[in-house]
Amino acid sequence: MDIPTTRVRNQFPGRIVGIIRGTEHCEVDVSTAAGIFTSVIETRILDQLGLRAGAAVVAIVKSSDVKLAAP
Repeated sequence: MDIPTTRVRNQFPGRIVGIIRGTEHCEVDVSTAAGIFTSVIETRILDQLGLRAGAAVVAIVKSSDVKLAAP
């Protein structure tokens, strides 16, 4: 499930481990080898894609601003 227009290092294959469903938006937790990613998507898109807990997905990270902090 490679997304050809995105760099490989920005793709994290995983499985949906949790969904918090809202009226307009949902939080989708994806477990990957790199850890858990949480994505906020529109509820109608979640339904259109038929996403459910346990489904295989690819988390694609795209950001122009990433902040890091040392513990």
